[in-house]
Amino acid sequence: MKTSYKIDPAHSSAHFIVRHLMITNVRGGFTSVQGTVVYDPEDLSGSSIDVVIDVNSLNTSDASRDGHLKSADFLDVEQYPTIIFESKTITQEADGDLLVKGDLAIHGVTKEVTLKVDGPTGEEKDPWGNARIGASAVTKIKRSEFGLTWNAALESGGFLIGDDLKLELDVSLIKG
Repeated sequence: MKTSYKIDPAHSSAHFIVRHLMITNVRGGFTSVQGTVVYDPEDLSGSSIDVVIDVNSLNTSDASRDGHLKSADFLDVEQYPTIIFESKTITQEADGDLLVKGDLAIHGVTKEVTLKVDGPTGEEKDPWGNARIGASAVTKIKRSEFGLTWNAALESGGFLIGDDLKLELDVSLIKG
């Protein structure tokens, strides 16, 4: 049975992980994640996912870095205030995980990506009587393919920021 859900922004988040100085990972995230999920476990072709992330909600726990990432050097929040994902197909793997192919738009560039989804969970009632499900998704992209090319060469070779970017999404969904 096809059911519609809204992403609960208070209990959902999007995160990224990128290599810094070629020696460690830097993590950041976005606290404003919204969207809708239509889910039909009996007919995944009738299911869909639409997500909108407010780039201004970016947080890496370092205000200076956040400002740089929001600037024209990177995400250019003035010109591109949102990151958008719209699903095209949803299929189920043998292990039960879902593969969601769709268009990811970052920095004015749209590319097809595949999200590996753990979930959705079974439906549960929250203390306020809302029916909820949850899911986690992950994908990897090359930031340069989305026009995010700012970098600095290191004296020892290599670059300040890696090109590989891991994206993670954790969502709590409210029925209705």
